[in-house]
Amino acid sequence: MQAYDIDIGSWRTGDPDRREHGWCYGLPPGIAPEQWPLDPVTGHPLVHGFTLLLPEDYRVHGPDVVALAFFATPADANDGGALAWNEAVSALIDAPGVVPPEDPALTSWWERASSAHPRLHRMRDILDYAYAAVLLTQAEYDGPLCRPPVPVLPPEQHDATPPDWLAIGSAATHEQFVGRSAFEDSSDPWSIHRALRLLPRAQDPNAGIAPKETWDNVDADNGYRSPYITAEDGSWKEQPWLKDHAYNHLGGTMRPCQAMPDFSPFYIEFEEGLGGYNFGGGNAQLDIRDLRFDWACG
Repeated sequence: MQAYDIDIGSWRTGDPDRREHGWCYGLPPGIAPEQWPLDPVTGHPLVHGFTLLLPEDYRVHGPDVVALAFFATPADANDGGALAWNEAVSALIDAPGVVPPEDPALTSWWERASSAHPRLHRMRDILDYAYAAVLLTQAEYDGPLCRPPVPVLPPEQHDATPPDWLAIGSAATHEQFVGRSAFEDSSDPWSIHRALRLLPRAQDPNAGIAPKETWDNVDADNGYRSPYITAEDGSWKEQPWLKDHAYNHLGGTMRPCQAMPDFSPFYIEFEEGLGGYNFGGGNAQLDIRDLRFDWACG
């Protein structure tokens, strides 16, 4: 099993080049608008963060699942905790059933939940913000881009202001990463994206090993090696093999901004710039195998 750095390319518009390893920002491929994951708190669609074509050693959901698309609460809707988590809506989304709910206020939610992608997996952080991953086949990865869907509720029923990306695209809402020329003249701001390339790490002793905390100056019991402490001298310093590692990567040595989550070896670690999020200057991890998500501020 190999660890990979994720190289983020320059800004582009239009349809991503499927011969590369995916893209961040932009639009997801191969799904229908009614399958786009929604925020259970607001009813607005979650923002598409990235779509990544998985190398064969990370295709842990079977040979037919070759990629995943990640969705998140938009950065401008993630500040201080979610407005309110609607348990009825959450339960309906998780198990819509075949019969419409008795409460007419939930009918629109039920209709959208009944159309969910068959490989949609929802996640929720400690602040009650929503995230989701859709596992994609090769045909879906190669498929047409999906335009943002309409919110599940009409505007007059919304308590939350629509996130900016619905009007101007996710790239423009994070223009500190973009530069105006990338989207000023675009007729399709939702399609602005950055290509992703997976670069095999020349050296990572933790490739294929589940990340573990190593505070006691020795390697973890599963063989995971600390990037900062050696058993030989107990000193705190970056190990030589760490120096060329990118902060956005697939598998291998994890460097969370705070506590290390209990994840499988099949994970993605990424910064705010890999799709545009509000992690308080920190970073995040997505477990591909177990479909769990964690982030911490810097």
